[in-house]
Amino acid sequence: MERRSMIPSFSRRRFIKAVAVLALLPLIITQTACTSSSKSDEVQPVEQEGYYLDTVCKISVYDMKGGLKEKKAKAAIDKGYDRCRELDKELSNTVDASDISRINNSGGQWTQVGDDALTVIKGGIKYGDLSNGAFDITIGTVADLWDYHAEHPKPPEQSKIDEALTHVNYKNIQINGNYVRLLDPKAKIDLGGIAKGYIADQVADTLQEAGVTSAVINLGGNIVTIGSKPDGSDFVIGIEKPYSDRSEVIGKTQISSGTVVTSGVYERQFKYKGKVYHHILSSTTGYPVDTDLDSVTLMSTRGMSMDIDALSTICLIYGTDKGKELVNSLDDTEAVFCKSNGKIVTTKDARFQAEK
Repeated sequence: MERRSMIPSFSRRRFIKAVAVLALLPLIITQTACTSSSKSDEVQPVEQEGYYLDTVCKISVYDMKGGLKEKKAKAAIDKGYDRCRELDKELSNTVDASDISRINNSGGQWTQVGDDALTVIKGGIKYGDLSNGAFDITIGTVADLWDYHAEHPKPPEQSKIDEALTHVNYKNIQINGNYVRLLDPKAKIDLGGIAKGYIADQVADTLQEAGVTSAVINLGGNIVTIGSKPDGSDFVIGIEKPYSDRSEVIGKTQISSGTVVTSGVYERQFKYKGKVYHHILSSTTGYPVDTDLDSVTLMSTRGMSMDIDALSTICLIYGTDKGKELVNSLDDTEAVFCKSNGKIVTTKDARFQAEK
């Protein structure tokens, strides 16, 4: 299984998409300037950066019902970040009072959870089925063994990995209404590869409820766009080059009313005795997955960011050929695969312009 622990705050030692300002995930660089004949004609968005979900986030509002007004736009952005904080607390597996922690600490007993946790857990089960267990949200016991924050990180003992793997099986999750339980009391749910996408979707909904009609939401690499630019053109999203200093891109894509998500093995890793260990873990071996990819970027105008979040990680686990096959089976979804050898492969209809 993969384990792209959703948000670094969800687990101190889990793999994460974005970790700190200097170790952000394959951060998608949003090009926000509108294309127009005169620079003075460009729409200047009302935007605000913040540190949420253990990563740098940015919300840029370009237009609202009744026109763009700074005070109204800032109020909408505040509501979006409030929703972000609320969901982080509900879905984190390191916050004792969260729905996920209460399930994990219940000893296998039925636990009542809110609609948000229920939705994301069901999504995790869905993509566990789709990937035949390659994506498994009960990877928590294994993920907890890998400490990428240690001063001198090293792989866990094999015996500990072997024991932890016996508790990884998403099919041990049972749901009855708003009640959830783990048939294996020692299993641990970790929503890392899917929850950040759900949060991005919810922030977008919150902004729209506040009257936002044009915006870009960037939660540390999970991008959601609301509508298009005020002039009707698409937003332009630059995709960072793996292992770069966040100033280089492999190219750019264009999208309106959609989502763009990147997963990469370089988001977190360490070297031990000459071997590199990245943070996307296998649900069968307990070690980093063996893949021919450095990163995968999925763009979709139909799927929710929660779905694309999970799918991007699954594609990274699968590798180029199988990942491409999966994307080709999806409606209105395209992909850019950045291979470990530096070659870039895209699906047939991907709107991607490589950097020259």
